[in-house]
Amino acid sequence: MSRATDSLWQRARARFRQHKRALWSARVLLLLFALSLLAPLWSNDKPLWLHYQGQSYFPLFNTYYETDFGGDFATPADYLDPYLRQLLSENGNRMLMPPNPYGPNTLNDFDTAPFPAAPNAQHWLGTDDRGRDILARLVYGFRDSLLFALALTAVATAIGIVVGAVQGYFGGRVDLVTQRFLEIWGGLPELYLLIILSSFFNPSLLLLLLLLSLFGWMGLSDYVRAEFLKNRQMDYVLAAKSMGVPNRAIMWRHILPNSLTPVLAFLPFRISGAVLALTSLDFLGLGVPASQASLGELLAQGKDNLDAWWIGLSAFAVLTTMLLLLIFIGEGLRQALDARQEADNG
Repeated sequence: MSRATDSLWQRARARFRQHKRALWSARVLLLLFALSLLAPLWSNDKPLWLHYQGQSYFPLFNTYYETDFGGDFATPADYLDPYLRQLLSENGNRMLMPPNPYGPNTLNDFDTAPFPAAPNAQHWLGTDDRGRDILARLVYGFRDSLLFALALTAVATAIGIVVGAVQGYFGGRVDLVTQRFLEIWGGLPELYLLIILSSFFNPSLLLLLLLLSLFGWMGLSDYVRAEFLKNRQMDYVLAAKSMGVPNRAIMWRHILPNSLTPVLAFLPFRISGAVLALTSLDFLGLGVPASQASLGELLAQGKDNLDAWWIGLSAFAVLTTMLLLLIFIGEGLRQALDARQEADNG
C-alpha cells in the first residue's frame, strides 16, 4: 500500500472520529459485546467460587455432585436448591454466586411464581413461558446473534471479494460466464431451500452459517467487481504489469487495498442484515433449537403470550438497540469513506 493510500485511510479515520454519533455507537456496541462475552461470569447458575470445609471449589469450570457437599444424591449439584444452599452456608462455608444467578436454560424448580412471571427481585426482567430467566436469554441471545452475524459477514465478504476481484480484473469471458452464473444462482428461492434443508438436518448456528453464506456474498461481489474494473486501468496497475508482476500480486497487493471503500462502508449494514436474517429464521422456527438462547425465539414467545408484555418488549428493545448502533456506525463509515468529502477537503 502506497503512502498516498496510507494518508487516505488516516484522513478517513479522522473523519470517523469527528462523527460523534458513530464513534459513541461503536464504543457502546463494543462494550455491550464485551459484557455479553463475559456473560458466564455474571449470569450463570453456578457459583464463581465456593469454600467448603476448608477447600476451594470452582463450579463454573468443574462439575461437582451433591454428595461432594454432604448431600444425599450423586447428581450434579443444583446450587439453587434451598437444601444444598443450607448445607453450603453451615460451619463457615461460603459461596459466591454471579449477580444474575441464572443461565439461559436454567429452570428454577423452587420458584413459586407461575410462568411466565413478571419482573421481580429474583428475575429482573421476568421469565418466559418455560420459567427461564429473560435477562439471561437476552444476554446470551445478543452474544450469539452478534457472533453469528460477524462470522457470516466475514465468510460472505471473503467470497464476495474473491468472486468480484476475479470478475473485475480478468473481465471478458470470465466476467461474462460468472455474471450468467450469478443471475441463475440469485434466482434460486433461498427461503424454500432453507426450509427443505432444515427438514434433513438438525438446526444449528453452523448449519445456518453455511446455508446463508451460499447467498450472502452476491451483493458485495458487484461492488468489488466495479472497483476492480475501474482500478485495473490505473497507471500503477499498468506499470506493475509491464514490470512482470504476477496477476495475483497485482490483485491482492495493489488493487484490493484501493478497492475496499464499498466493502468497509457496507460492513455494518451487512452485519445488521445477518442479525435480522437469524432473528427472522428463529422467529419462524427455522433457526437454532429452542433450547438455545435466541432473540427471534423470544419475539415468537412474545407473540404467543401477549399478556406477558415483558417478553416481547425486552427482546424488541435489545434487537432495536443493536440494529440502531450498527446503522449509526455504518453511517459514520460511509461518510468517512466518501470520496466526495475527500475531494472537498482537498
